[in-house]
Amino acid sequence: MLPRTPPVEVKTITLPAPMYHPPMPIEVNMQDVTWSVLTPALMSEYLKLVEEGRAPPEAYYALTTSGYESLSMNMAELKRYVTNVLSIVRYYREQDKQAPAQKENNDE
Repeated sequence: MLPRTPPVEVKTITLPAPMYHPPMPIEVNMQDVTWSVLTPALMSEYLKLVEEGRAPPEAYYALTTSGYESLSMNMAELKRYVTNVLSIVRYYREQDKQAPAQKENNDE
């Protein structure tokens, strides 16, 4: 007669995978921008000084009023996007902090 083996109880425990929190990127470090408004009178004066050799020749980039408005709207849109992404990151980090506390309450 063979010895009888007691039945084995199998208990499956499912645990959620730990949430990965990548480090936040380095804060944005914006460089100062110097704005010059060139009217036709100022541009004429500047060109005269360049011809006389009393001003350095520089390249100027221009924006129309609507171009400046688009630049401003793009920056506002970028700010909105970053703010929303940060709020989502904060939400999930907060959820991850609360998960261990809820697990401890369930274990009791």
